Amino acid sequence: VQLVESGGGLVQAGGSLRLSCAASGFPFDDRIIGWFRQAPGKEREGISFISSADEDTYYADSVKGRFTISRDNEVVNLQLNNLEPKDTGVYYCAARPDMYSDTWPTSANEYDYWGQGTQVTVSS
Repeated sequence: VQLVESGGGLVQAGGSLRLSCAASGFPFDDRIIGWFRQAPGKEREGISFISSADEDTYYADSVKGRFTISRDNEVVNLQLNNLEPKDTGVYYCAARPDMYSDTWPTSANEYDYWGQGTQVTVSS
């Protein structure tokens, strides 16, 4: 079971990046895939999630209107637009079974599988 992120890099404020999360060893069926980010000295923050069943999505307030999550078969993408220096950090994708709850699992400790992370740096 493996999740692999790609697409990070260095970009100026106002720029865009597209992150991808590819799965191997297990399907995305009946799972929630989430993107988290961690800035230096800060806790890992859940920023966007997608349900594989109905492709319903959730965004944290900090990224709503700027980031877009989508799924293409066994790849989940996160489009980052209008980036700001505060978006700098290591971005991770994670997966867990979809329990079809009324609330989104947004905490890192609710996820079973993790990728290795990809660095996003936004310069001012």
